[in-house]
Amino acid sequence: MQAARGTSVADPTHPPSRRRALVLLALVFGLAYATDQVSKSLAVARLDGRGDVQVVGDLLQLHLTRNPGAAFSAGTDYTPFFTALAIVATVVVLWVARRVRSAAWAVTFGLLLAGITGNLTDRLVRDPEPFHGHVIDFLRLPNWPIFNVADICINLAAGLVLLLTFRGVHLDGTRHRRGADAGEDATEEANDTAGTPQ
Repeated sequence: MQAARGTSVADPTHPPSRRRALVLLALVFGLAYATDQVSKSLAVARLDGRGDVQVVGDLLQLHLTRNPGAAFSAGTDYTPFFTALAIVATVVVLWVARRVRSAAWAVTFGLLLAGITGNLTDRLVRDPEPFHGHVIDFLRLPNWPIFNVADICINLAAGLVLLLTFRGVHLDGTRHRRGADAGEDATEEANDTAGTPQ
């Protein structure tokens, strides 16, 4: 039976796999988190005490900075608060991610988790002390605050959340059918029903 207007549909011949989605999530998280931590360690080891390093002219430069605040260096006096907030966010993401069966959502949550925990790790283990640690930022673009790989992951995840939500893709891999497609399915169902002997 075809889906009526406004219902969620999935391909019954290819049911989404929760296990595969969670494995993909873990792989994306592991790769992104490792990239963030390794890049920060290299930045501290090779950029500390140096001037700006040009990677792509003035478009992309390396400039080491230690950020005690949130994004864009906001709230520098509230480092413990941002640390606690990141811990809560990590728990929430892990809780919601249990329901993921969609590959796209698995990638999204993997990136989001890597971004949150990447910066959280800095706040927990880096100087000056646990829960007050400064986040390592080292990537600079023109007219843009200095950032790191974890920030990139968070922004990519935010974009994917908006895209998947706009397209009506649910966490379990089903998709909300709207507009002409749903209307056509409803019409086909009505025609099939009308042609069925009573």
